[in-house]
Amino acid sequence: MRQTKEATERRNDGTGMQHEPPHSFRPSVIASQFRWELMVDSEGQGGVQNMATDAALLAESNVTGQAFLRLYRFDPPCLSLGRNEPADQYDQAMIARLGLDVVRRPTGGRAVWHQDEVTYAVAAPIAMFGGLRNAYRAIHERLAAAIRSLGADATLARHQPPPSSTLLHHPASCFAIPARGEVLVAGRKLVGSAQVRKGDAFLQHGSILLGGTQEIVSTVSRERRAVSGETTLSAVLGRPVTFEEVADAIVATWDLAPADTP
Repeated sequence: MRQTKEATERRNDGTGMQHEPPHSFRPSVIASQFRWELMVDSEGQGGVQNMATDAALLAESNVTGQAFLRLYRFDPPCLSLGRNEPADQYDQAMIARLGLDVVRRPTGGRAVWHQDEVTYAVAAPIAMFGGLRNAYRAIHERLAAAIRSLGADATLARHQPPPSSTLLHHPASCFAIPARGEVLVAGRKLVGSAQVRKGDAFLQHGSILLGGTQEIVSTVSRERRAVSGETTLSAVLGRPVTFEEVADAIVATWDLAPADTP
């Protein structure tokens, strides 16, 4: 299923984080001047197609000033590598034996196994949020608000001191160690995100884990890495969680107004 909707974006002051001070969102251009287009794809695509779509949205946002919120899945499941992550850190022969779909993301960060999740992408003008740091936090605040609406006590991670172990300096998975501003539940990472800039626009996309594990990342890694520190919505809520209910919660929390045209 694919839905498209345009709306005037409005500030939502009801998404303040528990145990976190208010964020410093001060857009340099009034947010209501920008328009959102919503895209929902519950059927899913392969890794190459998904990353190509995200890159195309970033390019369009840079040219037109359009803002996009995309919610989607990977089908088949896929291992994505960060833009600057060396491929030789992973056992290519094992990846081939396991028949894994693999793609290189346009964003940085560590490897992610995309299977039982809602993947989100935001492509928008940087001025919409007043800077990349503000965008990173504001997007996570909206996602956390959606997760809280489902019954999970989602918060944003505070500053994390560097780990003392040399092993932990080389996490195999994006979910191994939470960074400041990322979405946590009970101290464990639920959403993994990465960003890239193109001209006056940015792309931020990431994974909201519904179930499963990130163990496949360590399985195909050539190096001994830190144990992944993720959690999933199914584990937190003690029940299966569907793509559709999480997507609906995000759309509701994003505060999209009705479209001007059908």
